[in-house]
Amino acid sequence: MILYPAIDLKDGQCVRVLHGDLSTATVFNADPGAQAKQWADAGFHWIHVVDLNGAVQGEAINARGVEAILSSVSVPVQLGGGIRTLKDVERWIEAGVSRVILGTVAVQQPDIVIAAALAYPEQIAVSVDVRKGKVAVNGWTADSDLDAITVARRFEDAGVAALIITDIDRDGTVMGFDVDAFGAIADAVAIPVIAAGGLASVDDLHRLKARKGAPVAGAVLGRALYNGAIDPAEALGVAA
Repeated sequence: MILYPAIDLKDGQCVRVLHGDLSTATVFNADPGAQAKQWADAGFHWIHVVDLNGAVQGEAINARGVEAILSSVSVPVQLGGGIRTLKDVERWIEAGVSRVILGTVAVQQPDIVIAAALAYPEQIAVSVDVRKGKVAVNGWTADSDLDAITVARRFEDAGVAALIITDIDRDGTVMGFDVDAFGAIADAVAIPVIAAGGLASVDDLHRLKARKGAPVAGAVLGRALYNGAIDPAEALGVAA
């Protein structure tokens, strides 16, 4: 299992928010590059970055912060938030992003995801953000009428590298993972699933690994990592 420490960018700073609501942002570090280096130095092999402003506005807003992260670490970075066109994808791949995350367009313009995955094999991930059973779009400001498995199955044979499934109802709450919900999606598709939203302790990682069925390939670490509830070395040991 691969662990992805999250760096959510709002107004150039590293923040954590509750249920994706930008008005609830708590700033944890004003220097995105330094934060990325801290996680890389702690032993994490990937960094998960989201441009929160960009996700809402539909274009890159925190590009400087992303560029600072890319220049500060040598571990691969996956980036989402406001990436809506093939040109956007190309820009970030050329800038050094190892994996581009597409969310809103996966619901509204799935052909863009399929084309991107064809152009950049294993460098495209699909973000499936679920609120009360339905997939949210536009930085979680609106809901679609589609469920997670319906969206995920659109890309079963497209060559995407991963599905990042976020439980919006638990995101930022440190309530613990809904392991059954993540597992149901992992069982339904062949694409590797990365779990996000609600991680509270290393016990969640143990439960993810112990469930029967298709393995969950990864987990995003957010508030529980920032507030010290999760020790990086312990979490990495469990994942390994």
